[in-house]
Amino acid sequence: MSPTLALVFALLGTLCSFIYIFRSTKSRSNHNKNGQKLPPGPRALPIIGNLHMLGKLPHQNLHHLAKRYGPIMSLRLGCVPTIVVSSPEAAELFLKTHDLVFASRPGIQAGEYLSYGSTGIAFTPYGSYWRTVRKWCTLHLLSASKVEYFGPVRKTELGSLVESVKESAAARETVNLSEKVGELIEKMMCKIIFGRSNDDRFNLRSLIDQTMHLSGAFNISDFVPYLAPLDLQGLGRRLKRASELVDTVLEKIIDEHLQGTDAEDRKPHRDFVDAILLDMIAASFETSAVAIVWTFSEILRHPRVMVALQHELETVVGRNRLVEESDLSKLTYLDMVVKEGLRLHPVAPFLVPHESIEDIVINGYFIPKKSRILVNIWSMGRDRNIWSENAEEFFPERFINNNIDLRGHDFRLIPFGSGRRGCPGMHLALINVSLILAQLVHCFNWELPDGMLPDELNMTEIFGLSLPRATHLLAKPTYRLLGLAT
Repeated sequence: MSPTLALVFALLGTLCSFIYIFRSTKSRSNHNKNGQKLPPGPRALPIIGNLHMLGKLPHQNLHHLAKRYGPIMSLRLGCVPTIVVSSPEAAELFLKTHDLVFASRPGIQAGEYLSYGSTGIAFTPYGSYWRTVRKWCTLHLLSASKVEYFGPVRKTELGSLVESVKESAAARETVNLSEKVGELIEKMMCKIIFGRSNDDRFNLRSLIDQTMHLSGAFNISDFVPYLAPLDLQGLGRRLKRASELVDTVLEKIIDEHLQGTDAEDRKPHRDFVDAILLDMIAASFETSAVAIVWTFSEILRHPRVMVALQHELETVVGRNRLVEESDLSKLTYLDMVVKEGLRLHPVAPFLVPHESIEDIVINGYFIPKKSRILVNIWSMGRDRNIWSENAEEFFPERFINNNIDLRGHDFRLIPFGSGRRGCPGMHLALINVSLILAQLVHCFNWELPDGMLPDELNMTEIFGLSLPRATHLLAKPTYRLLGLAT
């Protein structure tokens, strides 16, 4: 816990200590003030509720709490009634059976500042505006035909990456895979979204990293609204500043793109365009890179998986050319590796929070209107009741003769969500992740630097809106193709 956040909790604790003295001897009631039965959950303190239980890694702490209280668990985070969902059966109830009731989003500071008043897709409440925006993005930006159309862009940029790593291999240099993959995704997506390479003067990836960090940071103002004017953590100021920096960059890019058009045509709907661009950039820059780097980390920790994947690639592709997108459907072991990577290391530990738009009873439990729903997909991915006793092990073969897919229909594995608020960019993300992993494993043998053993690789994660590695992934490549890599 950061010193600032610790101070915040200390101040709040002082404020509520007197009240707590009189309440501490009372047992926690699992009923609301009207006598309706709430889901089970731990005792909540005055004012802060259960916020003190989240810790540095909330997804892990809530995973352990769910073992005690069950897959539908009730918390009070500050002033916010919160339901934590930790099983496929429970997730299906919230995301499919009662999808419409839980299709909205809570209002949070990050959405207000970084999504232009929640005018994009990710943070926007459910309604006619959101449905129109999502439909527009799906049809015009993320459809299968659009994804296929930009295949040559991916091929060109990935070919450049292979050449760069090939040079490092010839010089026996260690490669920072976190940086290389991040740069590759940035180049790909800038050409797809903006129609050109990123301009270094904009420092766009650094800005996106900053906004993702701030968006995922624990913000006391989101849970105790009457403290928002005090901005105790300084997050409000930092969010506002980040919003201004991103807005300046996007406005410059849009203005340069529109040069030569009528000035009056540039004015309408600029916040809408900015919000959609930011959603597209943030979702693609961070999420695909995180998925690739984590899965590659597991491949490095399990050399037998690398050998098996290389064998499949040699059988399907050979060693005289690069992997093509048309090869992906034939690479069944690669598909299992990608699924296993997303099971153990989902890009985000929780789905983007949902919010109930009305009171509802589920499994006999009362869920009040405006409840915040946290679907802990990290917990579901490590549940031994689903994945057997080796749930913590990276074992792609568990998907042999298994019809689990990633499109949100099988709730055992929903890294992209499900239902109305499922990720519209799933198809593009899976192509990026599969193609880049395949190319890196096909073109090169890899070993950890400085004689590091596989089980010595640091696998610490950092909690946020996404769940990246705490340290960069470093490895030494050896080129292994027989023909040219171009």
